[in-house]
Amino acid sequence: MNTQPTATKATVCNPELFRFPAVKKRQVAASFSGGDVTSDGGLPLLRQLDRRLGLTKAIAQMLPDPRDPALIEHSQQSLLRQRIYGLCHGYEDLNDHDTLRLDPVWQTAVEQIKPLASSPTLCRLENRADRPAAWALHGILMEQFIASFRTAPTELILDFDATDDRVHGRQEGAHFHGYYGDYCFLPLYVFCGEQLLVAYLRPGNSGAARHAWASLKLLVQRLRQAWPPVKIIFRGDSGFCRWRRLRWCENHDVHYLVGLAQNPRLLAAAQPLMTRAEQTFQTTQEKQRHFGEIQYAAATWDQERRVIVKAEHTAKGSNPRFLVTNLTGAAQELYDEVYCARGEMENRIKEQQLGLFADRTSCHGWWANQFRLLLSSFAYVLLERLRTLGLAGTELARAQAGTIRLKLLKIGAVVLRNTRRIRLLLSSSYPYQRLFGQVTQALGSG
Repeated sequence: MNTQPTATKATVCNPELFRFPAVKKRQVAASFSGGDVTSDGGLPLLRQLDRRLGLTKAIAQMLPDPRDPALIEHSQQSLLRQRIYGLCHGYEDLNDHDTLRLDPVWQTAVEQIKPLASSPTLCRLENRADRPAAWALHGILMEQFIASFRTAPTELILDFDATDDRVHGRQEGAHFHGYYGDYCFLPLYVFCGEQLLVAYLRPGNSGAARHAWASLKLLVQRLRQAWPPVKIIFRGDSGFCRWRRLRWCENHDVHYLVGLAQNPRLLAAAQPLMTRAEQTFQTTQEKQRHFGEIQYAAATWDQERRVIVKAEHTAKGSNPRFLVTNLTGAAQELYDEVYCARGEMENRIKEQQLGLFADRTSCHGWWANQFRLLLSSFAYVLLERLRTLGLAGTELARAQAGTIRLKLLKIGAVVLRNTRRIRLLLSSSYPYQRLFGQVTQALGSG
């Protein structure tokens, strides 16, 4: 006869109960018995958008897959979806997928009903990357950009900029950069408005303009194939001012508006304008900005070119700026309305690096890190298209990646799945229900 205490039976299959202080005489308790619950209830929006764009499908078709087809458990597209959607949802590390792979909403988004790939499998995907893959994937960025236009544009401004990508190990290509004061990579970015065209990883000892000329040439060739009459403007800071590139632009009907670093000859030529700004400031004690232009050529240049001068004087002293351009128009208008608008590109770079983890280049191999940068770039493409196609005219029309993630993607939901259907019971207290419905309708059925 069993004489064990009956309390033993009470502990079998009972979830652990956690008790908390009461609220207005109501008991507060919690247990892990809610079933399949996810915090990523907005994930199907990304799948819907991805299907509309054909983004991960195009990437998967472009990348070679050396695996034995008979032994493949996870398709290349499912691996890409898992990784890119993860970046959109704020999961920067491969290790995150060791738990995400069991989430039924993630399995649904990747179009599987079994556990997804583990972090080692995703790591092998990244380490298969090479130079041809990097070129091919940049081609997809360009084709996505072209496909985003319903009608041919009349003018495109291509913004070039470099930024630092700090490293904390012995990755290939990492070097100490004197300007940034740390070991880093120096990726090159090219944007047109808010759309990303180039995310090219470069060693930390690169100059700002390294390979920018080749990138500009390839971009212009493809854009002219798509839209022969389009006006193309190359815009960048003084790090991209190279007279051979300016001559190439002139010979290929490309306009440019580029910063020009100060030197004694430029300052001497601008001195009358700077003196006038200083005198006016001394009289009014208000910030002064005077604009003019000169013809200038450095000793190594092939010819003189138009240089716009901004002579600014404040309580802190003189602050002159110089631009070289082949555009027509008033000097102040070109400076204020055209050149200064390139500052928006810096916001886009910050959005990608801070919000989509473009600087998570911690692999040892060079091409694996370039691939990670491109994965972040495709995550940016998804969220930028979500902003343009789904959020236009809404309160999140200008929201950055982190805000979109917080307000539209990170939604609590109960997942019910059987052999016939999959249902997501989204949180009843979610404050943006109407917005979620508008986005779903705007993106279509996919």
